[in-house]
Amino acid sequence: MKRDMQQASGTVLRVSGLGKRVALADGGALDILQEISFEVAGGETVAIVGASGSGKSTLLGLLAGLDVPTAGSVELAGHDLSVLDEDARARVRGERIGFVFQSFQLLPALTALENVMMPLELVGRRDAAQLARHWLERVGLDARGRHYPRQLSGGEQQRVALARAFAVQPAILFADEPTGNLDVQTGRQIIELIFALNRESGTTLLLVTHDEALANACHRSIRLRGGRMLEAAALQD
Repeated sequence: MKRDMQQASGTVLRVSGLGKRVALADGGALDILQEISFEVAGGETVAIVGASGSGKSTLLGLLAGLDVPTAGSVELAGHDLSVLDEDARARVRGERIGFVFQSFQLLPALTALENVMMPLELVGRRDAAQLARHWLERVGLDARGRHYPRQLSGGEQQRVALARAFAVQPAILFADEPTGNLDVQTGRQIIELIFALNRESGTTLLLVTHDEALANACHRSIRLRGGRMLEAAALQD
């Protein structure tokens, strides 16, 4: 089911001529991404779709400032990532970006509550514990705050990851195959929760997925093949 688009609030992400080339052992080079250009408005939900090896995860890393391109630029929430050093990019990520990963990426030595608190504490929120409890309650895990990741099911771990991602009130949420390690029913519940939290928070959502049903739930999709963008298709009712 396609989602109603929120009122856009300007451009949150602008990608211009983005490329990534890596050196090969034989002295040659491999172009992983070439000439990627698109914009994402505030409140949009956008899917990045493509087969394995098409460059989806590399693109996500560049958009989030986790890696640097060899060509082009990424402007995220008013910040040109190409002119920032790693420390500055890390600050932008901490203040403006939320992440949800296929493998959950929870810290095993921290409880669910502490995992949600961590990014809040990193940006200096004194009310980190209160906010973390609120978000755990919002994802239905208020009774599980003292449990460690090993004591939680996969679906519960991903709910903690969602609470952690939304707690910092990000301008944009990047989700990399968020249901990849979940069974079909649990994955469907997680997707419904992601979209519900996204609507409530006014966040911009960018999903990397190979799941066409999930892509069709977004406002539009960006399709990659061999490191090139084939289309940025708007989904029509």
